[in-house]
Amino acid sequence: MRSMNWARAVLCACGLTGVLLTGAESALGQGGDKGGNSRDDAQQASLAAVGQLLQQLQSEVRLLSSQVESLKQQQQSAQAESAELRKELDATKSQLLALGGKSVEDDPPQTSAGNSGQQAAIEARIARLEDNQQLTEQKVAEQNQTKVESASKYRLRLSGIVLFNMYENRGSVDNQDFPQLATAPSPLSSGGAFGGSLRQSQIGLEGFGPTIGGARTSAEVQFDFAGGFPNAPNGVSFGLMRLRTGTVRFDWGNTSIIAGQDTLFFSPLSPTSIATLAVPAFAYSGNLWSWTPQLRVEHRFTVSDNSSLLLQGGLLDPLAGDKPPSQFYRYPGFGENSGQPAYATRLAWTQSVHGQNLIAGVGGYYSRQDWGYGRTIDAWAGTADVTVPLGSRFEFTGQFFRGRGIGGLGGGVGQTALWNEDFASPTTEIYGLDSIGGWAQLKYKATAKLQFNGAFGMDNPFTTDLRQFGGNQTYFPSPLSKNQSAMGNFLYQPKSDIVLSLEDRRLNTYTLDSVANHANIITMSVGYIF
Repeated sequence: MRSMNWARAVLCACGLTGVLLTGAESALGQGGDKGGNSRDDAQQASLAAVGQLLQQLQSEVRLLSSQVESLKQQQQSAQAESAELRKELDATKSQLLALGGKSVEDDPPQTSAGNSGQQAAIEARIARLEDNQQLTEQKVAEQNQTKVESASKYRLRLSGIVLFNMYENRGSVDNQDFPQLATAPSPLSSGGAFGGSLRQSQIGLEGFGPTIGGARTSAEVQFDFAGGFPNAPNGVSFGLMRLRTGTVRFDWGNTSIIAGQDTLFFSPLSPTSIATLAVPAFAYSGNLWSWTPQLRVEHRFTVSDNSSLLLQGGLLDPLAGDKPPSQFYRYPGFGENSGQPAYATRLAWTQSVHGQNLIAGVGGYYSRQDWGYGRTIDAWAGTADVTVPLGSRFEFTGQFFRGRGIGGLGGGVGQTALWNEDFASPTTEIYGLDSIGGWAQLKYKATAKLQFNGAFGMDNPFTTDLRQFGGNQTYFPSPLSKNQSAMGNFLYQPKSDIVLSLEDRRLNTYTLDSVANHANIITMSVGYIF
């Protein structure tokens, strides 16, 4: 409005100047005979200068007018957007008020179980409405928020979690801040440890690209800081950045093509825990896992209004779990030596039950491994996974496998192959280690913000294989015949971007024909999700 008033003042000033100049021109014209030729030349020069000044003022007035019009349009657009956001906020508040003001007499009598389920549904709805209200407020705040800038014209989103874990370990473990195995006590160890870590914090970038051939394109990459330590004093606090996953997606209505490094799609579940984000919970205790380069295709079939089928298939890098011989150059591993990819598939059925999804899936995996001198292993695995809602508050999840030579996928407690002679000898036989394992979890959703989880997992390599091949040529100092994990935790999210957790975990790791090593790990976690 101030700009419009100023523009009107300029216009008035220009008009007054024109009137004065016109009067001056008339006066000069009447007195022209008295002044002579020299005065006429001066008057003409003065009039020319005035004309140029008028043209300059007119151009500035036109520029000011266009700027005023642009400001008016921006103001109208901002007012319309603000009004729309205000409507969304008012609608959300009215729903909350209506829900909060509803009396018990408005509902018909129900059983206690029905009342419990209805109360849980109401709490979930209130939580969703609160999140919607927060989202609306965030939309208003976005008007003044600086976005992530990208070299591409398409949208880029930054996400991740800042995760602080403080732990106390009772017993010796393979890794202090996210242990997977209990180990024999060391003479220099006190039998316990206390520490804190930010190494499991994660950073992710997600890009949303154009539509190509009817497919929505997108890409994402995720990192954490669990890639090791620098050789420096207190280096344990300077975790090195590590690549986790990164994919490029092409998504049609029912079909997707995914290329990149990702989790094992034929083993999709993991127990609920933020104490072990760097490595999935129960890794080497029945939970197959690996971040593997892969190319896969997914297609969804609609069976009915409440059920569907998901078919997945792909080619994977045939990782065998062997360590790289160099830190700077990449050489083929024993799986890659075969000259062919690994193959995997999964079929999953989803059924909606009272608004929750019951999921059952089966999968398979195969890869050929070449250990030199023509010694090959046919590595394979069969998997099964289930997610079963038990009412509105309980949920059961589980995953199971049976396989051979799958140490690269976390099976066999990370042990892939066995041999009982000199490995470099062409006559030494190589044998893939058989194993079986799995895990199960029961979740209790006390409220929409608080959940409790209890889980147990086990990986059991075949001891007959370990004994047959001497049991002294595995990747570990001693062959491992069993690894068990038991866990209990709670997760509390007072807000959608804050998570608190306390977890107690028990590890039992067995070596061949020896006593078990035990360890207890208590972890307190505080995370900020962005």
